[in-house]
Amino acid sequence: MRRFRIAFSFAGEKRQFVEQMAGLLAEHFSKAEILYDKYHRAEFSRSDLAFYLPDLYEQEADLVVAVFCPDYETKEWCGLEWNAIYGLMKARKVGEVMLTRFDKVEGKGLRGLAGYTDLDDISPAEAADLILERLALNEEKPADYYVSGRHKTKPIKPQAAIPNNLPRLQYFFGRDGELQKIAESLAEDARGWGALIDGPGGIGKTALAVRAAESVPAGRFERIVFLSAKERELTADGQRALGHFVLPGYLEMLNAIARELAQPELTKLADLERTEAVLRVLRDLNVLLVLDNLETLPETDRDQLFTFLNRLPRSCSALVTSRRRADASAVTVRLDKLDWPAAEQLLAEIARDNRLLNEAGGAERRSLYDETGGNPLLMRWLAGQLGLGRCKTVAAALAFLRAAPASNNPLEFVFGDLLDSFSEAETQVLAALAHFTLPTTLKLIAELAEINELAAEHALVALAARALVVPDTEERRFVLVPLVADFLRRRRPETVAVAGGRLEQRAYALIVENGYNNHDRFEKLDAEWPSLAPALPILLLGPNERLQTVCSALRDFLDFTGRWDEWLALETDAEAKALAAADDWRAGWRANYAGWVYMLRSEAELVLVCAERAERHWSAAERSGLTVTREKSVAARLRGLAFKIQGQYESAIAAYRTALDLDRSLAPESVDVAICLNSLANAEKSYGDLDAAERDYREALRIAKNIPYPEGIATYTGNLAALALDRNDWPVAESLAREALSLSEALGRRELIAANSRSTAHALVRQGNAEQALPYAEKAVEIFTPLGSKNLKGALETLAECRRPAGEG
Repeated sequence: MRRFRIAFSFAGEKRQFVEQMAGLLAEHFSKAEILYDKYHRAEFSRSDLAFYLPDLYEQEADLVVAVFCPDYETKEWCGLEWNAIYGLMKARKVGEVMLTRFDKVEGKGLRGLAGYTDLDDISPAEAADLILERLALNEEKPADYYVSGRHKTKPIKPQAAIPNNLPRLQYFFGRDGELQKIAESLAEDARGWGALIDGPGGIGKTALAVRAAESVPAGRFERIVFLSAKERELTADGQRALGHFVLPGYLEMLNAIARELAQPELTKLADLERTEAVLRVLRDLNVLLVLDNLETLPETDRDQLFTFLNRLPRSCSALVTSRRRADASAVTVRLDKLDWPAAEQLLAEIARDNRLLNEAGGAERRSLYDETGGNPLLMRWLAGQLGLGRCKTVAAALAFLRAAPASNNPLEFVFGDLLDSFSEAETQVLAALAHFTLPTTLKLIAELAEINELAAEHALVALAARALVVPDTEERRFVLVPLVADFLRRRRPETVAVAGGRLEQRAYALIVENGYNNHDRFEKLDAEWPSLAPALPILLLGPNERLQTVCSALRDFLDFTGRWDEWLALETDAEAKALAAADDWRAGWRANYAGWVYMLRSEAELVLVCAERAERHWSAAERSGLTVTREKSVAARLRGLAFKIQGQYESAIAAYRTALDLDRSLAPESVDVAICLNSLANAEKSYGDLDAAERDYREALRIAKNIPYPEGIATYTGNLAALALDRNDWPVAESLAREALSLSEALGRRELIAANSRSTAHALVRQGNAEQALPYAEKAVEIFTPLGSKNLKGALETLAECRRPAGEG
């Protein structure tokens, strides 16, 4: 009996393609009957190779498949294999040889006379089918004997690409057993939600997850979504940025899943409601989630994420990678060292572009493998030292590794070795980058390092050459991986702190200058936000007074740009900061605005908790001698908002009237009185008392005009327009909405512009002027969409009505 049913001859250039074909063919026979790997030195010596190959192909294989590609002739072993295969053909055993090729490459000595199967435009699955057909014909069976399904233990499924955002793999070798285990965990009848791949850093967890996702049979999932909490990936050539895949927490991952599923509106829901909403969407889909590097998430975020995965609908699955082991309803794949045959292939592939590693003998490469314990990350880094010319031999590179403490990882080792050799400019640049987790502009790096841009650019280029800093394609933005930043903070804390001080001062100036109610400057803050957000942790450690100023300046900006998560976190942290500084008055304001965020999310119970907390802080401030009449009104208003969300309109109206009495006790007419009247009118409108609502809207508008209060004038005019819409008074609604829109545009208030654009469109379309209404409806949707506004649904309905053909109801 022959040892192999099918044997391949190929160059490493096409290893991935052949490996996939071989895997599919092994589904029909057994893995042991398909020869596609290189020959192992354990079986025979190199001097015996020329004698072994003829027997292999003539006596041990039913069908030999030669895979020609541009690299085929350049490889010594391919030449020896071809000599044996060519010998078969000359011995009139052509039927036992199947010639395939890429790029129209021909076998040596055939002179264009042979027939080839071209592989350039077909998938590995299609190629495997052709091989099976050829084998069947050789055995005098029907061509479809193996591919028709009558004699297969498993069907071959076409490997059509499933829509995905998977990153590209640079190298992948071995791990056949792990891939099989993962494939079984993703089967439709699998019990758990998928597989958890864990293991030490650098062992290849991400690569395994990506390869497993790539290998999923067509039709199993309709989409694959890759998300990562990892900023950088270390390769033989240094660090590699993971770009828009980077997500630092549970909420960010949930938001990303929502956006990938074309449900961006879900990102603004409350935490628990957001989770439930995403799960509801997934129930109607077949999605594979690939969640990478979860050990970098805070513990509470990891717990939330695993709770989410445990509730995945059966139609969906997930692959998760983490250095930390977890108790999950999934198959656990413990990833250990790479085995030697796979590691040998990895080093051979790296050596193609690494002269010193290419010159190293087999014994030297094996010592590199043994000394690193088969860790791919360590092997790539040590090979990288050869490639960069730091070390001339494998032994020197290993000595380089042994110089570091046993607990050090490659980044710590390499960075520590280079730290003393950094120039002053390089050190300053690294200290500046230590505060950022996303790519940062050259201009900002230079500013924080207090050097000119040319000097900063030279320093960054030098650091990038050492694989410590990663530039974008245009080399205008740069980033440092978190591990390097952590190391730098430990080794050069003073230098990092100085750069942090500059970052904090710059952020404070920008926030105060462009914040508060300067809506026309919010675009500048939005553009600068990647440089402002990293300054917030530094501000939290600074003086309380400065932090409270930042909270006040950012409040409207964070609200109107939809950054509710950031706003809530800032208000909550600043409340604790104020209490620690015995600043009860400001602690009350921070609790109040935390309640506003919960109000925007319609979380009434938490709004009430914040109102109670604010009242408690302000009562403490009153006991210390401060007058807090206005603050008591604000707390009552916050309770009114919560009651309105709950549909308790009578309680809301009572709360607003209490607040109104307090405000009028301070001044008969004021901004606070106008705001309170508007809130009271909103509750009355929801209660169904439209006459009372109109009375109080108009009184609020009168006061706003007398003060004057431009934002109030625009807001209350728009509310009167919305009230006219409720009464189906389209002409009055149109007139008021156009007036409010003009006022809103003068203020630059985008959410008011959107609301009044929608009201204008609504009034026009109900008067039969759909064509005139359309641009207003489009503008409303355009603004509400990125804000994730709860008003988006109504705007979309109006837009649909504007686009509906005339005569359709």
